[in-house]
Amino acid sequence: MNAPDIQATHAATGVDYRTDPSRYRHLSLAFDGPVATLALNIDEDAGLRPGYKLKLNSYDLGVDIELHDALNRIRFEHPEVRCVVVTSLRDRIFCSGANIFMLGMSSHAWKVNFCKFTNETRNGIEDSSAHSGLKFLAAVNGACAGGGYELALACDEIWLVDDRSSSVSLPEVPLLGVLPGTGGLTRVTDKRKVRHDLADMFCTTTEGVRGQRAKDWRLVDEIAKPAVFAEKVRERALQLAAQSDRPAGATGVALPALERTEEADALRYAHVTVEIDRAKRLATFTVKAPQGAQPQGIAAILAAGAAWWPLAMARELDDAILTMRSNELEIGTWLLKTEGDTAAVLVVDAELAAHRDHWLVRETIGMLRRTLSRLDVSARSLFALIEPGSCFAGTLLELALACDRSYHAALPDEPEREPAIAVSDANFGFYPMATGQSRLQRRFYEEDEPIAAVRARIGRPLKAGEALALGLVTAAPDDIDWADEVRIALEERAAMSPDALTGMEANLRFNGKETMFTRIFGRLTAWQNWIFQRPNAVGEKGALKLYGKGEKAQFDMNRV
Repeated sequence: MNAPDIQATHAATGVDYRTDPSRYRHLSLAFDGPVATLALNIDEDAGLRPGYKLKLNSYDLGVDIELHDALNRIRFEHPEVRCVVVTSLRDRIFCSGANIFMLGMSSHAWKVNFCKFTNETRNGIEDSSAHSGLKFLAAVNGACAGGGYELALACDEIWLVDDRSSSVSLPEVPLLGVLPGTGGLTRVTDKRKVRHDLADMFCTTTEGVRGQRAKDWRLVDEIAKPAVFAEKVRERALQLAAQSDRPAGATGVALPALERTEEADALRYAHVTVEIDRAKRLATFTVKAPQGAQPQGIAAILAAGAAWWPLAMARELDDAILTMRSNELEIGTWLLKTEGDTAAVLVVDAELAAHRDHWLVRETIGMLRRTLSRLDVSARSLFALIEPGSCFAGTLLELALACDRSYHAALPDEPEREPAIAVSDANFGFYPMATGQSRLQRRFYEEDEPIAAVRARIGRPLKAGEALALGLVTAAPDDIDWADEVRIALEERAAMSPDALTGMEANLRFNGKETMFTRIFGRLTAWQNWIFQRPNAVGEKGALKLYGKGEKAQFDMNRV
């Protein structure tokens, strides 16, 4: 099956990110007190699309969809788990990385979206380690290459079996003419602090590094002989678990299947709706405020479980973002709207703030944080419309702050109908971006005066004039100009080059501080995006296209 054929299959059937352990084909979960074991046993005949086999524990998007789900199961359904051991059930193979034949026959857009999702999933591992006390130990019990090593790199520690054959490697450059696509180059240096000359050797060899040399080069933390490997891994997992503050005796919250109604031009959930205007290449996301009395106090929040509004809304919004990113490539602008009672959102935010150290609230904030971060790195133009009936308050104000522009309707002749936004404590650090900054810090370049001015108005309704004066919105057209100004802005956006917009938006959204995550999503993704289109990689004689065919790649040797 050639690239157009497989992409046509993707487009025709779409990608569904919803799953549960009963439907897993590639992963298994086991629980033993504070330690969970997440084991790879990838079914080579269960690829997400036809045309390739997932041999040697290689993975495709379907495998990572299961990984994303499994991590959320551990976070919410098993609060007693303090350490996750990531390993393999295959003899002498940990993971050989992303399936090369899948990459070779996929469209450019598919490859880029695939790499973005795998990056987000691995970043989520590190996010849980940093914010939720959930530690990860990679027990590399066989050959570990490419994306397999990148999965291990996302863990807090890597243990490698010292059996004279098992190795770690990043062979993409010499073997495929592309880069490690899931943060490998960045984590080797920024996280593992491998000396750059050794990293150069490591990333330009196909055979990998094993045993004591892997430890000496800082590619792994420890090695152990096969006879004692399992025992040593278990011992270290318990030590890591002892460092966590996740509650040993807590009962988890079950995550039921997400209910979603699909129409030709719409996705509808309980709290989120996406409506598509294909002629305008526009999607409108509407997030609804909680309705009715909201749980107050931990007992009530636990009783609500996955139905608690911030958790239910976050799960729905996350699924909507992923679904639109993968299945609606031509919908280039996302309009973000909200609907409902501002006060109801602020009540929920108060509960988040009051109980943010409780495991369930902490995990809910984490789910919101990762979902909002997913919005930040989506290659779409993001505009917020603050209209009568809106509730851009606190947590939902983050949606507007994430946007490239926000338009706040001013209604001087109908002040009772004029929408207001509101700031809460959640806007000051609950949901940091990849830069580690809040969106307010990003917006104001961490300058004290404008941030203090906004903080002084926590909980107060801010109508268009005041919101504009504080710098919280882009424009505040009145009712006479509103329709034309918004229409013209959207029409102008739709007429611009999507490629140029993607590059511009990514540069402007991540100003200021650079971190390991911004380097992965910025520097690495930009280079990989370019390389994925170059003949040396994907041309008829490119390394990625010819892999496994017995032919030698033919490179254009011009270096630019």
